[in-house]
Formats: sequence, C-alpha cells, structure tokens
Amino acid sequence: MGETSEDWPQLFCRHLELERGASPATTRAYTADLSSLQEHLHATGTDLAGLSLADLRSWLGAQAAAGAARSTLARRTSAVRSFTAWAVRTGRLPADPALRLRSPTPNRTLPTVLRADQAGRLMDLAAVRADDDDPAHLRDRAAAELLYASGIRVSELVGLDVDDVDRERRTLRVLGKGSKERVVPYGQPADRAVGEYLERGRPRLATPGSPPALLLGARGGRWDQRQVREVVHALLRGLGEGVDAAPHALRHTAATHLLDGGADLRSVQEMLGHASLATTQVYTHVSVERLRRSYEQAHPRA
Repeated sequence: MGETSEDWPQLFCRHLELERGASPATTRAYTADLSSLQEHLHATGTDLAGLSLADLRSWLGAQAAAGAARSTLARRTSAVRSFTAWAVRTGRLPADPALRLRSPTPNRTLPTVLRADQAGRLMDLAAVRADDDDPAHLRDRAAAELLYASGIRVSELVGLDVDDVDRERRTLRVLGKGSKERVVPYGQPADRAVGEYLERGRPRLATPGSPPALLLGARGGRWDQRQVREVVHALLRGLGEGVDAAPHALRHTAATHLLDGGADLRSVQEMLGHASLATTQVYTHVSVERLRRSYEQAHPRA
C-alpha cells in the first residue's frame, strides 16, 4: 500500500526525531498540532495534499474562537510552517502554503523568579529534610541544589549519569535539546549535597540492575521527571509566602541571579543551552523589573 497524505504527519515527526534530534516532548507537541490540523481539514472536506493558506487561516481562526491561548497558536503556526517546508523540500507539496502565514505574538509573561533569600531558604529546607539521612531525602537535596546551581532543565537533570559529574572541576556534562552537549558549572553547596548523596544515598537506592544514572528512584531505576517535579514543587510550597511555583522556576531563578550578579548574557545563554540569545534576553527584563520594584520601594522620590 502506497504512501498517502494521511501518513505525512507521522513521516514528518519521524524525520524530526531521527534526523533533527527533536526531543520526545517536541515530537509529541507537533504530532498533536498536525492531528488537530487534519481533523479540521476532514471537517471541511479537504486533505493535506490540497492544503492552502486559506485552510491554515481557517484552522487557526477556529482554534482562536475555541479559546486557544496566543502562545498555543504561535506554537501551532511554527509547527505547521516546519511541516509544510519539509513537505515542499521532499516533493510532497508543490508550493509552501504557510509562507505568508502570520504568527500571533504571544503575550509576554515574565517568568517566576525567587528572591535570593527565598532560594537560600529553599536549599535550607532541603538540607533539613536530608538531616534524617534518608537516601531519598539526600537525593532530593542534591537535585534541588543542582537545579538552582546550574540552571539545567528537569529533563537534563534526570538524564545525568554518575560519570557526567566532574566533582574536581565542579561541572556537569549535560545533554540538552537536539542532543546538544554542553558543560555547565555548579557551586560548592551543590557539590557538598551531591557528595553526601553519592556517599550515603545512592548506594542504598542502587540495585544490581540499576543504570548508571546519577539520581535513582526508590526501586533503583533512573529517577523520572514527574517525581522530580513533585518533590521540588513540594519544597517550593514549603517556603510559604504564597510561593507555588513550578520546578522550572529554579532555572529562571538561576539565570536571573547570574545576571543580577554581573554575568554576561552570552555566558548565561551558553550555560542554559539556549539556541537563540533572544530566549535568554527575557531574563534581562526580569532583572530590570526587579530593579524597578526595589527602586520604588526604597527611593524617597520614586
């Protein structure tokens, strides 16, 4: 049975995953976006082989009318642009209908960032929990310290193996988005937490069949992202003051505190693994906003 346009989204997502090294999350998101487009085309009596600019605008319009966020519409526009460019390049479409498709500008929201004293108290909370010498609590503390110290993503944290940690140089070898490897530094408090976990925590979590993962779960397997998020989210709630941020806030916090401390933007970009400097620049807005609030609170003529 030959290929039909119904098969194109699956072929495109396989291309993303195998040839462009897209993450599973990106592949899932693009699959969902293209499935949504296909459903819309079926309802209007057409298919991907006859895709036009009017079809794409109609699809996005229906999404907007159903209440889709501007950020969702922007991502779906990006997904379909990548798809149609691939379809033209591989000879599946004669022309690219998405060339003149305008992307809605997402509403810019500044990321949640902890104050330095809040970040310090969060690490203290994790340390107090680890005082009972429970191997899981030692692991939880090491995870929280590494997330704040290095600014790596939760997915990158759980992907670390023991050999990816260079304690002599205090660096992590991180495999980021698109399978791009980078080296990220971390500080002395995180190193102490990691050392205690490696000495007294990981050996008690490991089993004969354990992988080389740095962070292990209760059954000796690689710790998964959902469990990390649950633990860090609980620690963040423990701060009080209405703090109920997602664990990704530690990445935002690390970047903002680096810039507040005088780090240059390019270094922060490299540390975070951002492909574009524009992605990192959002943290300069956070730093300026924090400065403005401090000024208004402290200056007599603010």
